[in-house]
Amino acid sequence: MLIKLARLSLWNRKGTALMTLLSLTLSLVLLLGIEHIRKEARSSFTNTVSGTDLIVGARSGQLNLLLYSVFRIGNATANVSWATYERIAKHPQISWTIPLALGDSHRGYRVLGTNQSYFEHYRYANQQGLSFAAGEQFAGVYEAVLGAEVAKQLGYQLGQEITLAHGVGAVSFSEHKDKPFVIKGILAATGTPVDQTVHISLEGIEAIHIDWQQGAPMPGRKISAEQTLEMDLTPKALTAFMVGLNSRMATFVVQRQINEFRGEPLTAILPGVALAELWQMLSMVENILLLITLMVLAAGLVGMMTTLLASMRERQREVAILRAVGASPWYVFWLIQLEVLLLTLVAMLLSAAVLLLTLFGVQDWLAAHYGLFISVMPFSTETLYWAASILAAASVLACIPAFVAYRKALTDGLSVKL
Repeated sequence: MLIKLARLSLWNRKGTALMTLLSLTLSLVLLLGIEHIRKEARSSFTNTVSGTDLIVGARSGQLNLLLYSVFRIGNATANVSWATYERIAKHPQISWTIPLALGDSHRGYRVLGTNQSYFEHYRYANQQGLSFAAGEQFAGVYEAVLGAEVAKQLGYQLGQEITLAHGVGAVSFSEHKDKPFVIKGILAATGTPVDQTVHISLEGIEAIHIDWQQGAPMPGRKISAEQTLEMDLTPKALTAFMVGLNSRMATFVVQRQINEFRGEPLTAILPGVALAELWQMLSMVENILLLITLMVLAAGLVGMMTTLLASMRERQREVAILRAVGASPWYVFWLIQLEVLLLTLVAMLLSAAVLLLTLFGVQDWLAAHYGLFISVMPFSTETLYWAASILAAASVLACIPAFVAYRKALTDGLSVKL
């Protein structure tokens, strides 16, 4: 009987009830959406590089090696010799390697020298491989493949020529103008640092520096692009390289062997562990998102309570009639509580439906533009805890309008107001 009365009472005030329901539903959609994105953002971040077992570079800190090899931030403390790279690449437990050579740029975007293994084995997110929006891999020495963001921001198309610059500044006075590169391909957007990278071959890196020494052109020596093609362009050093193993069971063994390599001081890191450590350093962002989530929830619940309090003046006669037909003060108290719980439950169901539809609609867009690979299903065990907390908070806040109704005297609603 109490449930039926609460339902009919809400229906009698359907305008106010619908506005309250809409406000609470939007608040819960934001709450569940932000909480889901908070968790998925952490998962996507730790999967910026996927499928790579080790990253190897000159002896340095774990985060420094991760930042310059994956995020193109900063510079290496030293390079790895080509001879050392070839020797490690022949390790029986190593399946593939991706050489990385950094140090140049194009209009503020980093240039990465690599080979075809990069396009074959590089993975991000949930084992997603690189794909081309236009064109194909570089094949010649003076060919380049652009990341999606580079092509979009600079307005480049296939077949255009670009000039690379020495160093990593947005403006450089040391350019390799005598050896331009032709754009051979443009990669599809990944939402990772790949989008902001210009890719060329290792031979291309060697070619533009063939007549340079210590970061400047060699005086009196000028080698043309055509002459360079006839020379030995085998790289002399790399910035770092990625490693894929035959079996992950051998990861720690190979890591220890590389770290103890006697030829030159090296560091081998596990990218997943390094990314998790970096995320911990950025935990403030995650805490801010959690704070925003709680503030959104508080705003929605307080808004519902305010609406109920405002409607109590309109319900004075209704409450008085209930008291006149024998309803006790506690009966009225629980009626208000039940109305709040019904509104909250319906709002939770509506918010779940809206969130599912929204995630389904924006999943591909978030992946393409922001590299955020989110699950369409936002519900987990934590969602049940959130639901219980929301219901408990709604019940506590509902005590205020319910107590107001409880305290109302019978004559307050039946007396004539002049």
